[in-house]
Amino acid sequence: MASNETDKQPDAVSSVMKVFGILQALGEDRDHGITALSQRLMMSKSTVYRFLQTMKSLGYVAQEGESEKYSLTLKLFELGAKALQNVDLIRSADIEMRELSRLTKETIHLGALEENSIVYVHKIDSLYNLRMYSRIGRRNPLHSTAIGKVLLAWRDRAEVNQILADVEFRRSTANTLVSAEALLTVLDQVKTQGFGEDNEEQEEGLRCIAVPVFDRFGVVIAGLSISFPTLRFTEEAKNAYVAMLHRAARNLSEQMGYHDYPF
Repeated sequence: MASNETDKQPDAVSSVMKVFGILQALGEDRDHGITALSQRLMMSKSTVYRFLQTMKSLGYVAQEGESEKYSLTLKLFELGAKALQNVDLIRSADIEMRELSRLTKETIHLGALEENSIVYVHKIDSLYNLRMYSRIGRRNPLHSTAIGKVLLAWRDRAEVNQILADVEFRRSTANTLVSAEALLTVLDQVKTQGFGEDNEEQEEGLRCIAVPVFDRFGVVIAGLSISFPTLRFTEEAKNAYVAMLHRAARNLSEQMGYHDYPF
């Protein structure tokens, strides 16, 4: 990374390139001093030092005692492991979701918690003309979605309260829950019955049923759902969908290493 190249970049881009240059250098060799990094990356010592101190404060770099030797911590590995887990989850979920699609012909979603929202990480479209329109990567609220409810219901209540502190309880329909208190009451019911529902809470004319997917530690890492128009809803269909979802989520949880699926 030559200095005359990075100098032409906007400050923010240049800073990002320098950070990743340092990370890459530390990844190739276990220990590096400021002088060696400065020479290798063609940056001033003061710049290298400033970036290293910031990365150290964020937990990505460790300093050996009072020496000027720096090395990477395991924090980047943890991030990579999370990404790998999502890849494994989606690959395994795709098989179960396609079977659900074959059986129901409805829209099938896999969603995960991202800060104070859900994000769809995989989707199989409905085979009907009248269907839910969504896309992978789209965010939706926690409080008005079936997946959002199952992502919260098995979490510690203190963690849930912390997550909900940043949630704006925006009303989408007349059925939308508009307070943390109302949602918390519903979460108790979700955990007891083993599934969450969106009864036209996010979009009028649309219902959704979701169940939890657990990782090997028994933590809910995703919600698996079936979405369908209210005109195709019956109690018989609902009961059948819940059973199908539990079967699929049980198989998926076992593939993630969890063998005590509770439903």
